[in-house]
Amino acid sequence: RQATELQIIKWIQRSAFSDDIESLKQGSLPRNSRLRKLDPILDDGILRVGGRLRKSSLLYGVKHPIILPRKSHATSLVIQHFHKEIAHQGRGMTMNHIRSAGYWILGCSSAVASVIHRCFACRRKRGSSLQQKMAATMQKRGIRMGVFVAHKIYWRKPNLASGDQALRKEFLNYIKEAILVAKRVNAKWMTVVPGHVDLSQNMAYQTAHVVESLKQASALLEPHGFVMVLEPLNFRNHPGLFLSESPQAYEICKAVDSPSCKILFDIYHQQIQEGNLIPNIEKCWEEIGYFQIGDNPGRKEPTTGEINYTNVFKYIHSRGFDGILGMEHGNSRPDKEGEQAVIDAYKKVDQFI
Repeated sequence: RQATELQIIKWIQRSAFSDDIESLKQGSLPRNSRLRKLDPILDDGILRVGGRLRKSSLLYGVKHPIILPRKSHATSLVIQHFHKEIAHQGRGMTMNHIRSAGYWILGCSSAVASVIHRCFACRRKRGSSLQQKMAATMQKRGIRMGVFVAHKIYWRKPNLASGDQALRKEFLNYIKEAILVAKRVNAKWMTVVPGHVDLSQNMAYQTAHVVESLKQASALLEPHGFVMVLEPLNFRNHPGLFLSESPQAYEICKAVDSPSCKILFDIYHQQIQEGNLIPNIEKCWEEIGYFQIGDNPGRKEPTTGEINYTNVFKYIHSRGFDGILGMEHGNSRPDKEGEQAVIDAYKKVDQFI
């Protein structure tokens, strides 16, 4: 194994430092070499730091650590390995561990910082603190938290529709984590997308698989009063997904039969997928938990497309809806002008009383 590692290191160094290696073989480095300050040596074809520690009693690898380039996939893997080995501690501890293991990475501080920034486990830790700050800020400003996506969405291959037990377990683990997130940000609703259709199975079997997964997820959510909202997505933007229409979502919610499983009625998606907005909202009403807004085409603010949001909002208001209508759209114009256009649009479509 050690011999293999050394061969890989030689290959990395030849790719990054070929001119320096050739110069060292000739006797010295050019003045403009980025390695010059390290006083490097060649030891059996491996570039190592030279310097003033040659006569110290330290271990050879610590006295003469192996030099690695800043930008290399292999270097990132080395950093990830030692970062994980010390239980995801910070940049300084990771750097010390790398150097004590006999590696000298050029630009080590920024390289380690970059890896830690992308580290999933570390991001989760940072996320907890950030989520609590978000909750405090929203509470201070009188804002209610809308939806957040509860799980990994499989856009191109089946997961819940397949009935695969491992994928179901993965989904339920995401729901368990989402419960903790919801508590930190004072959320009630979380978005669930059942993923891609399974072309190898009849639609009825797929529906049964999805219903069973959602029943198990509902059992986790109910004691906490949280609600997963199923979002049908249109065929144009998201071809091949299992859930695309509001009647289908209604059927599934009825089968799951839980206050923790409702419909996210995205008005933009359903205008594209099926139209007939107000009659479909009426039919699905008792299973709708959340609305999202966006005009079509373009998914910008109301009044920029074909949807009569004045009439849609009028109907939703007439039913006594007291939940959240999420602004799931972009702005039709940039900068402050665009922000003001959004405000003006909502004022206009809200004048139905």
